[in-house]
Amino acid sequence: MTRSSSHQYETLCQRIIDQGQWVENERTGIRCLTLINADLEYDVAANEFPLVTTRKCFYKAAIAELLGYLRAYDSAAQFREIGCKTWDANANENKAWLANPARKGLDDMGRVYGVQGRNWLKPDGSTFDQLQKVVNNLKNGIDDRGEIVTFYNPGEFDLGCLRPCMHTHTFSILADTLYLTSYMRSCDVPLGLTFNMPQCFVLLALMAQITGLKPGKVYHKIVNAHIYENQLDLMQNVQLKRTPYAAPSLSINPKIKSLEDIETWVSKSDFEVTGYQAHEAIAYPFAV
Repeated sequence: MTRSSSHQYETLCQRIIDQGQWVENERTGIRCLTLINADLEYDVAANEFPLVTTRKCFYKAAIAELLGYLRAYDSAAQFREIGCKTWDANANENKAWLANPARKGLDDMGRVYGVQGRNWLKPDGSTFDQLQKVVNNLKNGIDDRGEIVTFYNPGEFDLGCLRPCMHTHTFSILADTLYLTSYMRSCDVPLGLTFNMPQCFVLLALMAQITGLKPGKVYHKIVNAHIYENQLDLMQNVQLKRTPYAAPSLSINPKIKSLEDIETWVSKSDFEVTGYQAHEAIAYPFAV
């Protein structure tokens, strides 16, 4: 039986504190307490929505960000329009990106995340839509063991403001049930993971809904899980002193029937959480 997502989260945080090693981070200039290899599971079939409860989390912004990825957004302005401000800093405050001649101007993110997932550039100059291929196959009950959407394109790292952290999603069918395995190369656990957990859950739930399959579980694999040095005191002496509450549940607008719906009219208001009890918010610092 899957442990509640919040308990899994706190257990991981404590593992990082107990077993992690200090690593100098060149990009941010801030040390990280780092653990290699973490595995989390979310039970979508049981509708145990993975919102951390030891601090208030803002799931609507996380879902908005996911919608932006699925729509191949490449501008922080587009994300702001649908209720997500997480790309403002990386688009406009990342010194390396500001100096990059590929940057097109204010709010430009470049060829990151959803751009790669929906418009992977082929050698002949045409593009390949990974997500559409996966949706088409799943709708027809096809699992070719390669139902994969990846945002990780080393050949174009210089054309985007940030390499993807959550970089690959693999979908698998067993009988009439859809499973998701999501891979992260790097995870800011106090901040990023509280976004990534509900995003993985919603991605499987949405894909199951639009392909006519039953949702199963998400297997979330993290390679490098870390807590920044300037986050450690809040994590150790505030958040981990709190007792987690039970997982809430998520309802998704049943009118969402296709990828085109997701691309055109779906918004964060089409997702509602019930039974979410959480401790007060914690303002963790963000490292750009």
